[in-house]
Amino acid sequence: MKKIIILAAAMSGSVIFAQEKKSDTVKAKSIEGITITKQVFKKQSDRFVYDVAASPVAKGNTTFDLLKQTPLLSSTDDKTLKIAGKNNALIYINGRKTNMDAESLVQLLKSTPAENIQKIEVITVPGSEYQVESSDGIINIVMKKKMSDGLNGNMRMSNMQNKYNGSSASLSLNYRKDKLGISGNIFTGENIQAQSYVLRNGTSLISNESVGDIIDPNKNLGGYLNFDYQLTDNSNLALTWNSWYNKSNDSTVDLLNTLRNYNTDGSLKSIEYNKSENREDAHYYNNSVNLNYELKTDSLGSKLNVNAAYLNYRRSQFSDNRTLVPGISNDFTQLGQKITQEIPQVINNFSGTVDYIRKFKNDFTASVGGNFNKTKTDNDTKNYTYSYDKKGNLVASKPDFNHFIYDESIYGVYLTLEKKFSDKLSGKVGARYEITRSLGTSDNPQNTENQQYQEIEQNYNNILPYLSFNYAINNKNNISYAFSSRMRRPSFWELNPVKNILTQDNYTQNNPFVKSSSTYNQELTYMFKSSYFLILNHSYFKDIITQVPLQREIIRDNVRYRQLAYIRTNFGDKQEMSVMLGMQKTFFKQYLTMNFNIGIQHNINNGTLNTDPTTGQVFDTYTNKTKSTSMVIQTNNTIRLDKKKTWFLGVNYFFVDKQQIELGMLKNLMSLDLSIKKNWNDWTFALNVNDVLKTNIVEIEDSQSTGNYNYVRNDQYRRGMTFSITYNFGNQKVKKARDIEGASDAIKSRTR
Repeated sequence: MKKIIILAAAMSGSVIFAQEKKSDTVKAKSIEGITITKQVFKKQSDRFVYDVAASPVAKGNTTFDLLKQTPLLSSTDDKTLKIAGKNNALIYINGRKTNMDAESLVQLLKSTPAENIQKIEVITVPGSEYQVESSDGIINIVMKKKMSDGLNGNMRMSNMQNKYNGSSASLSLNYRKDKLGISGNIFTGENIQAQSYVLRNGTSLISNESVGDIIDPNKNLGGYLNFDYQLTDNSNLALTWNSWYNKSNDSTVDLLNTLRNYNTDGSLKSIEYNKSENREDAHYYNNSVNLNYELKTDSLGSKLNVNAAYLNYRRSQFSDNRTLVPGISNDFTQLGQKITQEIPQVINNFSGTVDYIRKFKNDFTASVGGNFNKTKTDNDTKNYTYSYDKKGNLVASKPDFNHFIYDESIYGVYLTLEKKFSDKLSGKVGARYEITRSLGTSDNPQNTENQQYQEIEQNYNNILPYLSFNYAINNKNNISYAFSSRMRRPSFWELNPVKNILTQDNYTQNNPFVKSSSTYNQELTYMFKSSYFLILNHSYFKDIITQVPLQREIIRDNVRYRQLAYIRTNFGDKQEMSVMLGMQKTFFKQYLTMNFNIGIQHNINNGTLNTDPTTGQVFDTYTNKTKSTSMVIQTNNTIRLDKKKTWFLGVNYFFVDKQQIELGMLKNLMSLDLSIKKNWNDWTFALNVNDVLKTNIVEIEDSQSTGNYNYVRNDQYRRGMTFSITYNFGNQKVKKARDIEGASDAIKSRTR
């Protein structure tokens, strides 16, 4: 049910440039009469660097809180991190991608003290050495490198209240003794995710409206365990295990559906009501293990890194969808239709990566490597449709089985060359070459006329070049440019050709024919005094993977209906051009940390669709060839309330003007968030109030030249408050066990 209505929920954060809190850009220290200044935020080669160790706002924060305060980063849902308006960014630790799923990673970041961090690197345009799924940027967290034997950790408890109450608790431990490092984390939590929807579609002669709520209870248990052993002075061996379990029983979708037919003069001809009651039980397990070997080959920093990994993902899902019609007393107790669905999914992946970085004395670095992924998904879907007459008697039942198996192999190699020509000029060039071979087979395809559907084979190769340079004009002015070509492969659930039923005439349809989309990014950045920045960006997206709302007229029992299907497919091309001007400074002796950004984004959409490629059904043509220009204004402020730096007040606000997306015109969004924090010895107490004015609600509206219209209003109850208590204990100088990039990381991101 979490993926039944994703048409609007994913849009609310993807259009926001940046939600930032930054510290001052220069921190001064006085040593024997000499004042030394250190830049806190600066541009280096292909990345922005935020020096947390030189920032006054780290103490008492969690890593996740600190990331939200990092320049160019944002989080509008407190679950995902984005870079300057892009979608979810990938998280790296010490240059290696974290080998865990998204939910457990967020909890890890929320339970890790910010004091453990040396700096945060924001890579807006990743190079060829990064796997292709990193088109939305990379956040690299560099941990402090002080080392001493001992044990440390922290405990965190939080309680959240929006429409419903939720709670969570976590425990993190880090232990080091001589050559052995062990780190572990366990997290548990319960919450109820609530949403309300208004869905309208139709023409001037016929309209459908569905209004109601989603209630999704969740119980989570997860964590990780990492062993890191130093074999010699130059080699390390590490083993990492990650696990996450989610239980979501008795999720409900209750909608009141209204069908209106009109005469040509606009008068109401007829009106009909029914109710949709959906009940779903779902569980999923995500387990992975990764073995890593690292060898330092010289004193300059050259090294060899080898990974081997196995990933297993299992999801079970059972849903009961009922259409209730008015009975004799108009009380919606009579069945009109019932559909039960079993939608299990199993994913197995074996992966391997090899990377070699060779550094030379003349500030020249060459990197070469390769990766291999072998994935098999098994989707054994069973649907049963039961139809009832006007008296509630069963008149027909129709089973619909589809066993879909998807095999995929990916081979990739890359080469990057990086050179520092002088203290002012540096550059980087590279390319990645990938080969993809996939085969999807179906025992009982929905579209029996399309024989290709029973065996879908896709073979393609991609060459992905990269180029960047950085020029420090002087100690106050810096300019940089980067070009990158990336690609996005569809998630495995998107390829599973299952139909998720919402109402009798409203559903989503996944698509086994979805192919990878391509992204081409260009970015020009100018920075002044490490306090002000101007970013010009152009992105071209080819074969975008998205949902497309298709409508058509159907006749049932001599009554006209409008069927609405959200089809997952490749939908044309899109261009995004943006200009963002930003400032980050502190005032009044660091009592106020203030950030203000203003930006303009221009979108050009170009897509047309009228046929469901999975079933072959023909709908009215949906066209999105619309341009839009929108403005973004943001301000984020941290106010220190006392001299001892123990009380902090946060005031954050953003406004995003309306803009055109694939589904239509997304109306403006804004949010005011407040927070107060108290540091007391090893304890931190924090209260956060989000969306105070209750204005962060998604609305999408679209009108076609054919007369078709579509409207979505999605309230995810973002207004709420969270109270948390964090306690740090033990020897805080302990070096964390080495975090390892898993060979299956790129695959794991596609299970969600």
